[in-house]
Amino acid sequence: MRNSATAFAPATVGNVGIGFDILGHTVEAIGDRVYVERSAARGVRILGITGLDVSLPLETERNTAGQALKSLVEAERLDYGFDMRIEKGIPLGSGLGGSAASAVAAVVAGNALLEKPLSKLELLKFAMQGEKVASGSVHVDNIAPSLFGGLVLTVGIDHPRTKQIPVPPGIRCVLVHPHMFLSTKEARRILSKTVELSDLVWQCANLAGFISACYTNDLDMIRDAFEDVVVEPQRQALIPGFRAVKAGAMSNGALGCSISGAGPTVFAWCEEPAAAAISKAMVAAFAANGLDCDLWVSSIETQGARVID
Repeated sequence: MRNSATAFAPATVGNVGIGFDILGHTVEAIGDRVYVERSAARGVRILGITGLDVSLPLETERNTAGQALKSLVEAERLDYGFDMRIEKGIPLGSGLGGSAASAVAAVVAGNALLEKPLSKLELLKFAMQGEKVASGSVHVDNIAPSLFGGLVLTVGIDHPRTKQIPVPPGIRCVLVHPHMFLSTKEARRILSKTVELSDLVWQCANLAGFISACYTNDLDMIRDAFEDVVVEPQRQALIPGFRAVKAGAMSNGALGCSISGAGPTVFAWCEEPAAAAISKAMVAAFAANGLDCDLWVSSIETQGARVID
């Protein structure tokens, strides 16, 4: 049995526009790392946090990685504990699944130290408890792709089922992160609890069409279905210049453009040759609204979290 392990978990695009709380995909460009070491003392302790945000809480129950690993320790009734160190590579409040990535990396690293390692589906449930710390509710659109990799559909909460959806070859995801903070809890709080029946039908049709098109490499159908008519219209006011950013992406050949997770990062799917022009247009639109940005262009890999040391 190993005494220590380091795991990497990639950033993610939650919702992917049309799949609120059930659809997400990996972003291999960035991610979080968590180092876990077996300890004779029971429980979980966070010894330090480095990287892009060192202000996150060290208290286990208030930290997504800490709570996720604590849930695993308690469920398995371990007679030993874990010490961990977290390296944040995902900007806080960016809409790129940073809280989920930390939780996933923690349970993947901890799992490597168990006498009988658990399945990824079992790890998913522990990581969900960590995500709840950050957002106030349990949802899996970031956790599932970070853990399993690729474009992932998740059905159910108490007994989740996951399905990796194929992504047409040559697709790239352009991500532009404006330098501003947007709380996941605030972005969820503003959402209406009711949806018009016509919008429900429209959104369901778009989700079904999008997934069907991914299986058949139908880029025209992806373009037609890639429209969030429920959540995006409510959240776009939280992101200065969003309409101009989306217009810039679409006019330069994007298949679709929407808000990554709770935002403020905006993402666009495109064919690889169009990525440069789309990136330039999106960054320029944010700049016109006084916002500097980080930019990534990522493939959508099928590999999720893994032990790297």
